[in-house]
Amino acid sequence: MLTENAYSRLPNLPPLHPMPEKKKTTKPEKKEPAKKTVPVSDIKEEKADNKKAEYLYAVGKRKTAVAQVRLYKKGTGKGEINEKDYKKYFPTPDLQARMLAALNVVGQNDKLDVTVKVKGGGTIAQAEAVRHGIAKALIQLNQNFRKPLKKAGYLTRDPRKKERKKPGLKGARRAPQWKKR
Repeated sequence: MLTENAYSRLPNLPPLHPMPEKKKTTKPEKKEPAKKTVPVSDIKEEKADNKKAEYLYAVGKRKTAVAQVRLYKKGTGKGEINEKDYKKYFPTPDLQARMLAALNVVGQNDKLDVTVKVKGGGTIAQAEAVRHGIAKALIQLNQNFRKPLKKAGYLTRDPRKKERKKPGLKGARRAPQWKKR
């Protein structure tokens, strides 16, 4: 067996453990983004939009309907549900009245804008979920609204849901008709 010294004396043979050559890497230079000049009028408009963006958030529920409600403080009484006008989303006056009942109780229907994302349930459950969410958001606006909203029953989540069907029965509780013979 050849030792390393003997191996290195032999002509034209590569070394036993060649050292890998280190590659020199250069980091790319970072380019600074060009600064934009913004007119003063645009800055004022952005600040005005930020004022509009102040809102109160609450979640209202009823049966399987869930409504995510935003109440904008400086508004004119507009309502939007799932990016539609609330009058188109809830076409009947009964559903519209259910939705806006919490605002009417405290007299804030013309002073606040409402945007809602609602899903699940039917139309009545959705309208009541929106009402529940609006009532919860109004309390964040002013603690004095709690008493009239609680008295009207708009702060309590209506926990009633459809009962599940049980085996051996026709529905949740309806038994099959009894046959004598």
